[in-house]
Amino acid sequence: MASRTRRHRQPASRAGDGSRRRRLPMRLLLPVLVLVALMAMLMLRGYVHSEILADHRIQPEASSDKVPENIVDGGPVIDTRGGRATSLGVPDHKLVLTFDDGPDPTWTPKVLDVLKKHHAHAVFFVTGTMTSRYPDLVQRMVEEGHEVGLHTFNHPDLSFQSKKRIDWELSQNQLAITGAAGIRTSLFRPPYSSFADAMDDKSWPVTKYIGSRGYITVVNNTDSEDWQKPGVDEIIRRATPHGGKGAIVLMHDSGGDRHQTVQALDRFLPELQAQGYEFDNLTEALDAPSAHTEVTGPELWKGKAWIFLVQAAEHITDVLVVGLSIIGALVIGRFVLMLLLSGIHARRVRRRGFSWGPPITEPVSVLVPAYNEAKCIENTVRSLADSDHPIEVLVIDDGSSDGTARIVEAMGLPNVRVIRQLNAGKPAALNRGLANARHDIIVMMDGDTVFEPSTVRELVQPFGDRRVGAVAGNAKVGNRDSLIGAWQHIEYVMGFNLDRRMYDILGCMPTIPGAVGAFRRSALERIGGMSEDTLAEDTDVTMALHRDGWRVVYAENARAWTEAPESVQQLWSQRYRWSYGTMQAIWKHRKALVERGPSGRFGRVGLPLVSLFMVVAPLLAPLIDVFLLYGVIFGPTQKTIVAWLGVLAIQLVCAAYAFRLDKEKMTHLISLPLQQILYRQLMYVVLLQSWITALTGGRLRWQKLRRTGVVEAPGGPVPRQRTGGSSDRRPVG
Repeated sequence: MASRTRRHRQPASRAGDGSRRRRLPMRLLLPVLVLVALMAMLMLRGYVHSEILADHRIQPEASSDKVPENIVDGGPVIDTRGGRATSLGVPDHKLVLTFDDGPDPTWTPKVLDVLKKHHAHAVFFVTGTMTSRYPDLVQRMVEEGHEVGLHTFNHPDLSFQSKKRIDWELSQNQLAITGAAGIRTSLFRPPYSSFADAMDDKSWPVTKYIGSRGYITVVNNTDSEDWQKPGVDEIIRRATPHGGKGAIVLMHDSGGDRHQTVQALDRFLPELQAQGYEFDNLTEALDAPSAHTEVTGPELWKGKAWIFLVQAAEHITDVLVVGLSIIGALVIGRFVLMLLLSGIHARRVRRRGFSWGPPITEPVSVLVPAYNEAKCIENTVRSLADSDHPIEVLVIDDGSSDGTARIVEAMGLPNVRVIRQLNAGKPAALNRGLANARHDIIVMMDGDTVFEPSTVRELVQPFGDRRVGAVAGNAKVGNRDSLIGAWQHIEYVMGFNLDRRMYDILGCMPTIPGAVGAFRRSALERIGGMSEDTLAEDTDVTMALHRDGWRVVYAENARAWTEAPESVQQLWSQRYRWSYGTMQAIWKHRKALVERGPSGRFGRVGLPLVSLFMVVAPLLAPLIDVFLLYGVIFGPTQKTIVAWLGVLAIQLVCAAYAFRLDKEKMTHLISLPLQQILYRQLMYVVLLQSWITALTGGRLRWQKLRRTGVVEAPGGPVPRQRTGGSSDRRPVG
């Protein structure tokens, strides 16, 4: 991760804005591709894990008028290739064991072991889904002399499918077998098939079409009915033909518990071998050429590519499941901590007689870094002029080109000074203000923020405790009347403010918001002032204060009204910088993990919590929605929706509690479900892009966001006309 990123603010221009708009799709491309790839892998996994019904499903009876008599009265091997309609039976004293629905990772190896033990061969009619998941078992079947046949890809009843669907089932099943064992097979068994005399007018056209595609249809004439688990003796009785006749025996190596099948097979084979029976695969029993054809060239590589993708999807999904478990634990743990600790914080600071220490009545310095804030600066400065605490105001004009400094000077307010400097960035502006401030307590705010009259007074009272080095105020969204503003309002109240209370109790608050924060001058001077090392100077300086041994606390009544982004592009730019800057700050202060004293305490408590709740949890949170989509498509749909609604209910409880603590109207929570579906997805992609930027060593420049000036002091008029854009400030996370 880059340890130092130099920021230089560019004057806003139409050309610059257009350039950013043109670059936005490219910005989105990589994280979106990553999410799409993960979703594709999960969908592929769900597809090859689709439910397969048992072979005993009973279809409504149909007539057999169109089925040739020689087929109905013939053997279980039906050949309709080249327009033929012939059937074959197995010679006497030869048995062809067939196993359907596999391969199964538990039972197929046991079946193969028993067959190998008794030197017997069989035919395995495998599905494409199971073959794709367990290709090694199919390869073992072929290597040990068994034959494999198609049983469709995901086991539909072909009597009710179109020719296009039948072709697809055959080709996908064949593709999986080719990828697993490097062969093609000419054997096919339809799902839900039975004896030849059960062929009817619905299944016969399918059988004829299968033959036109080059396959021999294999049914059975002896059914063990092992799927019913009737007991080992009964399975053997049903599987044994009468009078030494040959037969094709139906068994199953998948689809449930097959321990009775395995036990029966271990007795059945030696007992019938002692009676002179041979257990061969089909072509051996019929003395015909092998049903397997070796595949080479592009078809082989297509099959291998398919198996590779399915295996990759399996492994990736296993990792995602672990991630889902982690995010589930983090989400529940964070909610529990927030509810518990925020309640403790509220009771502590609201109890009768609570005091931080001696009242702070001396004047303080308020620093307002400003770059092209002409639309907002007058509202900001006038709100400070109404303060009920003695202050001096320093507006540090950071090379503005829109007359910001002239507007402030023309106001002619007492105790308001303007300091001009060439454009150097927000940290430099704050350090310039710090050098010119007259007082020992420094309040910092953004140029688009307005304070209530009591904000400064409430903000500085915690400095009555000499251990306090910095105070976070209560940043609130002023332009919450739009949908995107309402979503951010929920985020500020539920996420940022509950988090601040929680981190206050834990003694590891990660960020003093740029919109409303206060610092003890001596504390700032000890850590070298505001740093330019990261894009999140507020997080950087807060962590530095913790490491220096200072307390950082939250003043809930120090309210500041800020202008939140009103477009997706502006929101993207702001949150991208926040996320990336937070990662930079965590990386910069990583040595605290192994240090002693206050730095070590913060490093071993604060950094892990911040990393888990602000970086890891948001990064893994999309898994909740990904698995929601997965569960809705592949099931169990009802349980999946109930689980998702349960998570939403927990969030709603936390949000309602946060709104109650902040004395906010509950009506805004109406949009919470929609926020979880839409707004949260954008935040996921932003964080993912931040991770990619960090891991690839990319550098993110400061991006100036447009102001609209819609936020004024509470009770004042709010302009209805909006021009787009927003501020770029950083509240505590």
